[in-house]
Amino acid sequence: MLDAYVGYDLSIATEPDDIPKTNDTVWILGKQYNASEDLEAIRQDVQSRLWCTYRKGFVPIGNTQLTTDKGWGCMLRCGQMVLAQALIQLHLGRDWVWEAETRDDLYLNIVNRFEDTKQAPFSLHQIALMGDSSEEKRVGEWFGPNTVAQVLKKLVKFDDWCRLVIHVALDNTVATDEIVEQCVDKKEPDAWKPLLLIIPLRLGLSEVNPIYIEGLKKCFQLPGSCGMIGGRPNQALYFIGYVGEEALYLDPHTVQRVGTIGSKQEPTEQEQDETFHQRYASRISFTSMDPSLAVCFLCVSRLQFDQLVARFNDSLNGGSSQALFEVTKTRQAPWTPTTASSASSRKNSGPTEAFNVISATEIPNEEFEEVEPRSLDDSDEEFEIIA
Repeated sequence: MLDAYVGYDLSIATEPDDIPKTNDTVWILGKQYNASEDLEAIRQDVQSRLWCTYRKGFVPIGNTQLTTDKGWGCMLRCGQMVLAQALIQLHLGRDWVWEAETRDDLYLNIVNRFEDTKQAPFSLHQIALMGDSSEEKRVGEWFGPNTVAQVLKKLVKFDDWCRLVIHVALDNTVATDEIVEQCVDKKEPDAWKPLLLIIPLRLGLSEVNPIYIEGLKKCFQLPGSCGMIGGRPNQALYFIGYVGEEALYLDPHTVQRVGTIGSKQEPTEQEQDETFHQRYASRISFTSMDPSLAVCFLCVSRLQFDQLVARFNDSLNGGSSQALFEVTKTRQAPWTPTTASSASSRKNSGPTEAFNVISATEIPNEEFEEVEPRSLDDSDEEFEIIA
């Protein structure tokens, strides 16, 4: 069993440098802590997240001979972590705490869904094969944040137990009417399908533009935060919070053996469960993050969604920080720029604007929900995953 991840040698009797020794505020997935006074609670919170890492020794994926995802699967693992966090918040609650003795049936149902077997709904096998069939990503190729979001959106439709709907807000725009239509059953207008909202963003050309950092911090403060899928150049990471000017993350770049936790009755199953939990987060400066990322939020009810939208408008788009994305009721009508105007726009725009010259709504004769992300978001090209 691996109970320490790359970067910490717990054989050395020193305190891990996961949280700085200050009185700064620490935010983790919508919860506030004090760095010095709440250190144990912070680590318990981090350890209660599902930690998905590289694995080795699983059944080959599809027609390939791949029995490990080392070197190519870290963004897929980050996608697993954000989806697992949404399921934990939905079925167990944000205040739920994992312990080595935990055998809650709901918890076991969640973890079983992410084991590396062909049958698990959100296994590496399912994510990689769905990427191959629907996103033109061959098994073993790296994903970007938008691609993994699109794949997860499709996979949750095949698992009734998870109860989630995933909406991927393309083109830096959250259109509330689209989301309501997706989450409200016309036959039962008072019913709401729990929503995992994923908003892919590009916040700079080669690094995060500092004007967006305050907005990123506020995302971690919002109720329902499920963190961010992103990374640093050439490495995907799952961001869960921040302290000071540094983001806190879980790192998938540890290779662990494949296995199952089953009902967690046998010692081997208990040991396997522990490989899904990491007590110590790592830190990275916001300015060192890759600018291609996706912010994620869970809305269990319509009220929570309305409150989140209000917070978007008040905190993210109405405050002192630079807006990360646009919130609208309906998406603007399609507009196709002329060649001249399009070229002029590219010439005169900054990094973020240049990235968004072609929007989702500018592609004719395509149903919006089915537009392939590669034609919208070339951020994947900036996110090659290496060992």
